[in-house]
Amino acid sequence: MTKSLIDQARDYAINALHYEVVLLPKPGLVDPQSNGAHTDMNVYTFINSITSLSPFFTQYIQTGFYHQQSFDTLFEPLRKIGKQAEDAMLTATKGINTHKGANFSFAILLGATGLFYQENCPSTWTAANSDDVLSIAAKICRHLIEHDLEQLDKEEDLSYGEKNYLTYGLTGIRGEAVAGYPTLSKLLDYVRQLPDEGEVKLLRSLVYLMSETEDSNLVHRGGYEAMKNVQKDMKKIHEANLSKTALLHALTEYDQIMIKHHLSPGGSADLLSLAIYFLQLEGLSFW
Repeated sequence: MTKSLIDQARDYAINALHYEVVLLPKPGLVDPQSNGAHTDMNVYTFINSITSLSPFFTQYIQTGFYHQQSFDTLFEPLRKIGKQAEDAMLTATKGINTHKGANFSFAILLGATGLFYQENCPSTWTAANSDDVLSIAAKICRHLIEHDLEQLDKEEDLSYGEKNYLTYGLTGIRGEAVAGYPTLSKLLDYVRQLPDEGEVKLLRSLVYLMSETEDSNLVHRGGYEAMKNVQKDMKKIHEANLSKTALLHALTEYDQIMIKHHLSPGGSADLLSLAIYFLQLEGLSFW
């Protein structure tokens, strides 16, 4: 039973990354019809990346499942595996960063899922179970900002998110993790109430995320004001509650704006993948 649950969680995480990359139209992001604002990657780059990460997803869950110490001591073993996964990703993509942020979060959340499965094997996964895993994730990451972000003045090779913290005070995905992924939790509450529209439900989810998320990718590419403008534009689309046809048209048009300004909401895409993972656990199907 445990192996079956571990395999299922791994498969749902892999599915989530595939579902995200094939979803379209996604403003500024890679999909099967557009490379978005990216000139160095396409949908095949993402497929290669997902394949390279897959074996490590099993390791994340197993590491959590067999962990016997305090929750916060799980972070370092997960980080060690995560670095191996990142190296495998960069080899598969010839050095292109496709899933660094998603890999970080899936390491935490799959590890948290493994910890959850130590004591719980629910026959039907509920929203409360998803909340339990997010709470465990916060405990795993309890000291992450203090450990990572407050020591950055001693580092030389900084990520986009780390530079954003020093420049704007944005904690990015680390802040999300330490707080138990509040933006993801709000998205899950929102999407559970949406009507069954298949992939359109995911597009509405992306719009919601782009209106809420302090996206480090947008800040890196266009600055803080560009990120705020994207949030404002997406909020208008979100609040308009457009029909499927009107939504597809609006997102197709906004894709051209994002491409023109070289903007890509990669942080929102990562959070969407995480949401898809939990929605599958909760029994939602997209076909």
